[in-house]
Amino acid sequence: MDKVGLNHKVLTFFKNYLVERKTKYLWNNFLSLFCSVDVGVRQGSALSLILSALYLSPIFHILEKYLKNLKIPISIISFVNDSLFISQNKSIFHLNTNIFCSYNIISSLFMGFRLVVEHGKTEVLHFSRSHGVFNSLSLNLTTIGGPILLPKTSW
Repeated sequence: MDKVGLNHKVLTFFKNYLVERKTKYLWNNFLSLFCSVDVGVRQGSALSLILSALYLSPIFHILEKYLKNLKIPISIISFVNDSLFISQNKSIFHLNTNIFCSYNIISSLFMGFRLVVEHGKTEVLHFSRSHGVFNSLSLNLTTIGGPILLPKTSW
């Protein structure tokens, strides 16, 4: 976190919050010895959301640079636990190619940062302005370790 330029007070807070934590228990008249409570931050904790955002923001910054250099027109919207990649193109083939390349890059970045991509939770949604039947293509991510994503018919 120091490398991304966070304020020293913020760094000190996280260091004190996460490292060498100890506690005592008092029950009736019994006072325990100090116990180590270096258990990290569990998912669902208010702090886990902040840490996720701090940890993921440099990855998305790197991703945006990659996509810009490769001229892949993808917009990224990041929520607390989810991210949304938006691409638009008149050709469904080019659209899928853009999403495939972006997914490959983000998967590689996550692996480089020692994070796990849960491919089974990945979804693809196609929206069309065409009237009538719209046959969207599936997105085959098996070559990069992901699933075959079948487009959802409703959102």
